[in-house]
Amino acid sequence: MKKHGLLNSNLAKMAADLGHTDRVCIGDLGLPVPDGVSKIDLALKHGLPSFQDVLDNYLDNILVEKVILAEEIKTENPNQLEQILKKLDASVDVVYVSHEELKALNKHVKAVVRTGEDTPYSNIILQSGVTL
Repeated sequence: MKKHGLLNSNLAKMAADLGHTDRVCIGDLGLPVPDGVSKIDLALKHGLPSFQDVLDNYLDNILVEKVILAEEIKTENPNQLEQILKKLDASVDVVYVSHEELKALNKHVKAVVRTGEDTPYSNIILQSGVTL
């Protein structure tokens, strides 16, 4: 039995399979998942697990070179945005797109990880870096 790292077997397998520039979305409980895209559903109830808890665990285990956020988070959920930006290394490229464009980009992610987060625009696409 693993004693640390990604304990969820679906998350651990997805993480092990990621290559450079592969993308994963961590989303709130309302984010739609496009047909054909893997959904890893962690939601237990409203607020659990939180977006931030899942993001923390992901960032502890995966090298990220770029993130994509909805432009709307700046005005509709600035506290969430502030917490996200504090966690990212200075080298991470931060890109903002419309919420509709973010949902369209999810057609090309390896997986959408659904959290129990129930605050607006708590969605992020994370692009994997390379450890070479």
